[in-house]
Amino acid sequence: MQISFLLFPQVTQLDMTGPAQVLSRMPGAKLELVAKTLDPVPTDAGFALLPTATFASAAQPDILCVPGGFGVTRAMEDDATLSWLRDVAEGAQWITSVCTGALVLGAAGLLRGYRATTHWASHEFLAAFGAIPVKERVVFDRNRATGGGVTAGIDFGLALVAAIEGADYARFVQLSLEYDPAPPLDSGSPDKAGAATLERYRAMVAKHAADRPARYRAAAEKMKAAAGPSPRP
Repeated sequence: MQISFLLFPQVTQLDMTGPAQVLSRMPGAKLELVAKTLDPVPTDAGFALLPTATFASAAQPDILCVPGGFGVTRAMEDDATLSWLRDVAEGAQWITSVCTGALVLGAAGLLRGYRATTHWASHEFLAAFGAIPVKERVVFDRNRATGGGVTAGIDFGLALVAAIEGADYARFVQLSLEYDPAPPLDSGSPDKAGAATLERYRAMVAKHAADRPARYRAAAEKMKAAAGPSPRP
């Protein structure tokens, strides 16, 4: 099972490393971290990840996964990145994302007519890319699988393992990772976080990514112009 994760500058590493840890436990799994070059890729956590393959050298994946992060805006605007995604998606068994990686898939035209989810703060933009927004932690639609924000990548990984290897094997992987969440605080969604915490998050986004909505919409318009009318689901 060939699994390829896209890397790009300012990726959220847990979007990738969470599901990578889970998916790597499947029989015969082989993971590649794919980027434009083999140069270290800075994450939004302050450290870098090392790609193992480039767009030119990467193997055809059975599972394609796109993580999210503050760097998705540039990834959505990068023609080489979108071209590689479209090319390998044609031969992939599963086309997947975690967090705002869904918007990169959307910019490549790969979510048109598919049910999908993403991080709660970007959920409203899914429809602009022709996706059908669903507010769930993990969403499957045919061979598309999308996970919500960051930590949902572990749930996404287990759900994908269950779809491929069966629920019993997924339970074995969950046990091996001791994935038994018991968060010390209860503010992991906008409904639970409280007004002050929610406003603090929105202020942070406004400070560091104020142009994000406009760039999302521009990427959606570019995709639509290139791809034509959206297909029916």
